[in-house]
Amino acid sequence: MQPDRQRIFNVPFVLVALIGLMLGIHLLRQLLPLDQDIWALIHFGFVPGRFTYLVDPGRIAKVIAAAQQADPTQAEIDRAFLNNGGPLWWTPVTYALLHANWAHVGFNALWLVAFGAPVARRFGNQRFIAFCIGGAVAGALAHLVTHLNDLQPVIGASAVDSATMAAAVRFIFQPGAALGASLGWSDPRQQKPPHAQPALSLGAVFTNSQAMTFLVFWFLTNFLFAMVSGPASLGGGVVAWQAHVGGFLFGLIAFALFDPPHNAPHNDVAAPAKD
Repeated sequence: MQPDRQRIFNVPFVLVALIGLMLGIHLLRQLLPLDQDIWALIHFGFVPGRFTYLVDPGRIAKVIAAAQQADPTQAEIDRAFLNNGGPLWWTPVTYALLHANWAHVGFNALWLVAFGAPVARRFGNQRFIAFCIGGAVAGALAHLVTHLNDLQPVIGASAVDSATMAAAVRFIFQPGAALGASLGWSDPRQQKPPHAQPALSLGAVFTNSQAMTFLVFWFLTNFLFAMVSGPASLGGGVVAWQAHVGGFLFGLIAFALFDPPHNAPHNDVAAPAKD
């Protein structure tokens, strides 16, 4: 009897569908005329200044007036993205599906495969989708509070990537929970799949040497990104490091809200795991 063939690379369907949606949207945007692509950025990118305008219209009026004096063309662009001052409430989610170029969407897709796969296996389809939405919203809020006057659209799934990285930190550093195994590079007939290992409590993350090494490296990388390049302009939108941090903190702190009860002992009620 021949042994069952195992797929070398096994990605959960929900993740394949999400990445396919991102790639499909970007392909569609490449086929659109420029004016229609700009329309998509205006109506589906996240523009912090729209939400600031909702509570303090005078503040944004001053921003546009200053731009009018310095660069009338920029002022016209700002007015277009302000969209008559009406906040588009879906944009704190939909911005994550838009990308500047193929390298941008490809990079985000690769990170989603690496860290989203074990998280999707652990959470299940519905919880994973809700988690990704939460990560996108958290990233948008983090960018909003640090860019109240900004009228450039934010685009990209980096906040969602960061959320899945943080969620993975809660369980991939447990014994037998290697990230590669969670992706499907291990024998699926083992008694307990790596992604089903007991999770670290939030407190235990800060006493686990591997988890702390990952956290320090992640935050240092984002700090260096901020110091060297700041927000990077990407085809009419910006990708800001603050959105990365917002998504990451969401994934780290809100993990227990999405972790299924059968993954026992449960995260923040279990005794802290030891290294």
